[in-house]
Formats: sequence, structure tokens, C-alpha cells
Amino acid sequence: MNDQIHSDGSDHEHGALGDAEYAEFMELAAQEGFDPEEVEGAIGEAGHGPLPVLAVVGRPNVGKSTLVNRIIGRREAVVQDKPGVTRDRVSYEAEWAGRRFKVVDTGGWEQDVLGLDASVAAQAEYAIETADAVVFVVDATVGATDTDEAVVKLLRRAGKPVVLCANKVDGQSGEADATALWSLGLGQPHPVSSLHGRGTGDMLDAVLEALPEAPAQTFGTALGGPRRIALIGRPNVGKSSLLNKVAGEDRVVVNALAGTTRDPVDELIQLGGTTWKFIDTAGIRRKVHLQEGADYYASLRTAAAVEKAEVAVILIDSSESISVQDQRIITMAVEAGRAIVVAFNKWDTLDEERRYYLEREIETELAQIAWAPRVNVSAVTGRHMEKLVPAIETAIDGWETRIPTGRLNAFLGEIVASHPHPVRGGKQPRILFGTQAGTKPPRFVLFASGFLEHGYRRFVERRLREEFGFEGTPIHISVRVREKRGRKK
Repeated sequence: MNDQIHSDGSDHEHGALGDAEYAEFMELAAQEGFDPEEVEGAIGEAGHGPLPVLAVVGRPNVGKSTLVNRIIGRREAVVQDKPGVTRDRVSYEAEWAGRRFKVVDTGGWEQDVLGLDASVAAQAEYAIETADAVVFVVDATVGATDTDEAVVKLLRRAGKPVVLCANKVDGQSGEADATALWSLGLGQPHPVSSLHGRGTGDMLDAVLEALPEAPAQTFGTALGGPRRIALIGRPNVGKSSLLNKVAGEDRVVVNALAGTTRDPVDELIQLGGTTWKFIDTAGIRRKVHLQEGADYYASLRTAAAVEKAEVAVILIDSSESISVQDQRIITMAVEAGRAIVVAFNKWDTLDEERRYYLEREIETELAQIAWAPRVNVSAVTGRHMEKLVPAIETAIDGWETRIPTGRLNAFLGEIVASHPHPVRGGKQPRILFGTQAGTKPPRFVLFASGFLEHGYRRFVERRLREEFGFEGTPIHISVRVREKRGRKK
């Protein structure tokens, strides 16, 4: 059942659907009164996998958030006439000339113990590393500063396509200021006024030329590259100890002092006849904008490691209560669309009372990932370590599973018949048909006669898991509603 269609990184033009399945599906859509272009667009959106990522980088107060608002066509990013307003990295979906992509606003850096330039570099490096192309925003009225030059060095090292935006050019008089930015060596500066919209169209045309049609796959390929497993969790939860125990030798430094690991450490490890690439990451302490110095930098590196992994093994210290920080780490892995395994470490230290309360915590605090395989281990003694790899393999299988459209629609028909959507406002919306448009993680698009409430979508997801498994993987479900224009005869 596992879908290997996309394992070589070359997306099929019909998402995960083969030509025959696609033709049959489009015929069904026409019978139900859906516009063919609308259906094709829905399959494309659901089946594209990750969208190409455009990072907007630059020093504080050059107008990055204003430019992001201009690109996405609405006022989403917070804008204020002082530096440091944007604190966390925020991403939005955007469209230009019929192409969709993700825009990441990386503004808002605070001066910390390493100094402003180092903080800018850490933020920019993360954004650049995970992006497919970069818009580098410079204030044309100020010109290139030392901080700008520092970011330019990062961009050159990364080798990513760069579009240079000379912002705050509000008229012809500012064109000369923009021309001076040729000196940065990044090619043509695009004079733009993100506040008034001047020049943004030409800049976005250049962005589309720089962005790939689809992002490059960064994890294991059909050529036999090892699966990438990221070990993530709070500091001192035992990630490095676990990696050493799995490897059977001391590969990474272990210390009782929390935060020994700063940068992700990649280790090729042979287990059960298979080579895996384990990534030991720094512990994520608090919200990124509350961190300082090396902790701030480490959290950015960890987030990048998760983006490049296929599976996130989330370590939780079973001897302590499940914290908000644990839940935030879980949310990061789920939103990244990774297969997930939860490993409760230090299990050998628990008494019966703690085990009882931990089970209650798991039921209430981890309900959002009740579908994730769970292993109770001890990185120190090696208890149950042999269960880790089977759990990882189970999660990968669920992550790559694809249900043929015919079988899926038979299943959806059973759901509609046995558990119809509640009547709302005198109408009863129903699922007409659907398809699984992609994998890694599984992505479904359902076509309905009316709006499906969030609770009903959760019910459909739960039934999908009961029927087809999908153990260890998030599931994405999008719904398209038929427009009120009558059914085609």
C-alpha cells in the first residue's frame, strides 16, 4: 500500500493519482457538478507536498513585514515604525501569476548577549537554510550597512537564489539610491516601495524566476539514502544518551548539565540491517524570542534539522510532568508534517504512583498525537531500545501510505450513509467524493455539497485511521465545496 510514486522527488502532474485514476476521478467530478479547473486546482494544492519557500530577510526596520503584507495581499504581519516588532518567524501562503509559494517573514531581532549582528546572522541562516529562494531587503534611503554586508556573506555561502529588494524607493528621486546597491554584488537591485506597492510586481516576477516549481526533497531518496531521524525534546531529556545507546558507543558528549549539545549532530548508525541517519539536536528551551545567545542559535538549528528529517523521535522525561514545552515541541513536529514516534525516557526510574499519573497525563496532554507509536525506554540501561526501530518503521509506513481513490470513495460512502453530517440551517452537507492527492504526510482532498464542520472533519480523520492505519503520521484534510450553480446533466 505504500506509495513510492514520489520517492524520486519528481512530482506527477496529477498529484499522487495515475493517469487512469485521474481520468476516472475527473469524470466523477463532472457528474457531481464540479468545474474541472477547480478540481484540478484542489488536487494540485493538496498533492503538491511542501510549497516552495521564499524567505524575506534583512536587518531590523527595513520594511520586511510591510513587504510581506504586500506580497500576500493582506495585512497579516504586524507593522510598526520601530525595529523588533516581529519576534517569531511567521509563514504565509502567497500567489503571484498563478503560482503558489510560502513566504516566511523573519523580521524582529533583539539585541542579545552575542550582539545584534550575531542574532541577525542566526535568524537569517535558519531562514536561508530552509528556503528555496531569498528576498534580501535593504533600506535604499540608508544604503548598505555593515549588518547588510554580514547577511550578504551568509547568502553567498548558502548558494541560494537571491532577489535584492531596494525598499523605500517612493519615487524617481530614490532610483539613484537603489542603483548604489549594485555594490553588494547580488545582482540587480529591484526598487520597491512596499508601503505603496511601487515596483513590487517586477520584483515578484524575479521571485518566480528564482523559485523552483517544487522544493527539492531534503530527505532520503529512492537511490538508497539513509532515512533521517531527528531526536528532539527539552534539554537534558536524554537525547545524546539515547543516540549513544542506539549506536552502541559514545558518539556524542553527554553531561548532566542541560544544554551540552548546541548544533545538530548527524550519525550514521546500522540497526537491524538498515543504515539510519540519526540527528541529535539541541534541546529547545523556551520561545525563540525569549532565548539569548547560544540557546537562541541552537533552537533555530534544531528547527532546521526537523525540517530536513523524515521522522521526529520526541523524547519526553517520564519522571517529570508533561510540560507546555513538550507540547510545543510536538506541535512543531506535527506542523512540519513529519512522521512521529514518542519515546518516554528514564522509564526505569518510575514507581507505580508516577506511572499511574503519567498515563493520565498522556491521555489528556498528548491527545493530539494519540496516533503516534509510543515506546518506554531507558537511554542509560538500554531498556526496550530494541522497540525503537520497529516504532520508527511503523511511523514511516503510515507516513508513506496511499489509499487508491476507488477504495477511498467506497469508504467515504459508508461514512456518509452511517454517520451523516448534522443538519445546520435546514441543510445537510455531505461528502460527495474524495481522493488522496499526496503522501509524506498523507494529504486528502474531499469534495462536498456544503461546508463541513471541524468536528465532522475530525470524525472523518479518526475513521480514516481506524480503517487504514496511518499510525505515526499527521493527516491533512482539505475540503472543497461545490458552488451553487446546479448540477451538470
